[in-house]
Amino acid sequence: MSNPKMNYFAAQDILHLVITDEEEVESLEISPNITAELNANGELIGVEIMKASLFLRDFILESTQAKLMQLKQASYA
Repeated sequence: MSNPKMNYFAAQDILHLVITDEEEVESLEISPNITAELNANGELIGVEIMKASLFLRDFILESTQAKLMQLKQASYA
């Protein structure tokens, strides 16, 4: 597969990003509710985010607030 795909499973609130169609051999929890899927060579082939709606909400809020603070600081300079 050349183009990554994203699937959202609403009933479980899981976002799954598939980078390649390779077989998953191993997975590692890289932070709470985020799992990296690896192939036989240890290369990243996918990412699974549980409680995706909360993760995305928090990520967007934090990113937006940080950007707003930068813009405010720049306008006072």
